[in-house]
This record gives sequence, structure tokens and C-alpha cells, in this order.
Amino acid sequence: MGIWDDVQNTFRKGSNLTRLIYINIGVFLLITLAAIIGYLLSNPAISAVTLEIVAVPASLNNLLTRPWTIITYMFSHKEIWHILFNMLWLYWFGRIFLEYLDQRKLVAVYLLGGISGAVVYIVSFNIFPAFTGIVAESVAIGASASVMAVVIAIAAYVPDYTVNLLLLGRIKIKYVALAIFILTSVMDFQVNSGGKLAHMGGALFGYLYTLNLRQGRDLGKSFNRIIDFFATLFKPRKKLKVKYKKPATDYDYNKIKAEHQVQINRILDKISRGGYDSLTKEEKETLFRESQKKN
Repeated sequence: MGIWDDVQNTFRKGSNLTRLIYINIGVFLLITLAAIIGYLLSNPAISAVTLEIVAVPASLNNLLTRPWTIITYMFSHKEIWHILFNMLWLYWFGRIFLEYLDQRKLVAVYLLGGISGAVVYIVSFNIFPAFTGIVAESVAIGASASVMAVVIAIAAYVPDYTVNLLLLGRIKIKYVALAIFILTSVMDFQVNSGGKLAHMGGALFGYLYTLNLRQGRDLGKSFNRIIDFFATLFKPRKKLKVKYKKPATDYDYNKIKAEHQVQINRILDKISRGGYDSLTKEEKETLFRESQKKN
């Protein structure tokens, strides 16, 4: 079995956490391939157009022409360190998430957290004066908002869950999540402020998700139904298999006919000896079917 077969098998049989990571890696490889082709052909527009297709724009006018990017941006990365750290955080916290909550909830938190991050990013760039001069050109990519939603959601759900960290030893997950949030979303806010705003949007959704879940409300329930609907549209339908009965040969036909006639003769002999009432229920039904054929 080749590498591609292994990947397909793992994607098909793996958890939703595995699928989310694989999709991110796949999109990253496509973006990287576009950049390589653009470099070899001395045509940087190839890479720029690829990023434009998947990155979510801050400009509302641009968003109207590329509405799908509010989903695709959360699976897209340009730099190796960006995707590496995002996927490591997603893997570590995603595994803890699946210890307590199901896979459908993980997907819902990831997607809705990413959407929330995009909304906060877009709204902020359109209302705050600090971004007036760059809103038309600004775009965002990366799974950070989605990952942050997963991190905060599970940290709020099991805040006292402990993990072993190098040099620090055992520490509660709520402190790890808080540290991640501060380091990636608050510190040096002026640097990559759009990304940090998206992180905040994802974190806010993650917290609200758990808060509602504890009160018996699943914010992702309706969203999962939408996913199921589209999944059934693209799921290949099973072809109807029609089985044809092999025609009997003359020998088989005559044999069956002879055996049937022997059974009828036996029933008739039984009637002549003991009368109609001596027949069993099955024999009476057989005789009735035979009389219907002759009629």
C-alpha cells in the first residue's frame, strides 16, 4: 500500500480531528505548490491569486464577491511555522476535547469559532479608525481563530484537567489556555492585529459555546444539521443492483414440472382414500393454487 493509499485510509477511517488536520495540510500544500510554480515561471501573480481565492478579506465589497472565504480562510496557511503551531495546538487540545465531547461538536466548534473570528476581524476593520487606510487590501488566513475556539471551549468545560508541560510539570488546562490566549491574542497587539482580533472572536465563541452547553443548549446543533444536509448532497449514491434469475434449461423445467405433478397426484390419492378433510392446510393451499391455474 502506497503513501497516498495510507493517507486516504487514515482520512476515511480516522476521527474528525484527523480530518481537520489533513484538510489544513492539504490546503497548505496546494498554496505552497502555487508559490513554487509562480516562482519558477517568474509569475508571482499565481501565488497572489491562490491566496486571494482562500483568504477572507476585510473589505465588505470584496467579501461579497468571495463569500466562501469565510470558511476557506480557516484551513489556509502560507508559512510552515504558522500551520505547525496551529496543528499542534489543535491536536493536543482536540484530543482532550474528544475525551469529553463528541466529534460532531469538535467540528462545529472549529467551524463556528472560525466564522466568529472572521466576523470580529471584518467588523473591527470596518469600524475602527486605526484600520481605515488598510481595510481595502487586508486579508486573513489561518486556523488560529478555530483552534482558539477549541482551546477555550474545552478549557472552560474541564478547567481543572491537568497536563504535563516540559519544565513546568503538571498544570491545569485553564492556565494553559489563558497563557495561550494572552501570548497569541493580546501581547504585541499592533503586530498582526487582524489575526489577533480573529483569535479573540474564536475565543469568545469557544467560551460561549461551553457556557450554553452547560445549560443544555448546543450552539452547534443546527450547524451540524446544515453540514449533514450538504454531506448527503455530495455523498455518492449506491447503485441499484438488479439480480436476474438465470433461465432454467429444458431439463430443469421438466424436472420441476414432474416433481410438482407427483405432489398433486399424491394429494389426489389422499382425497380418494380419506376425503378432502384429510388434507393438511398446506396441501389444501397447494390444491387451491393448482385449481386457479387451470381456471
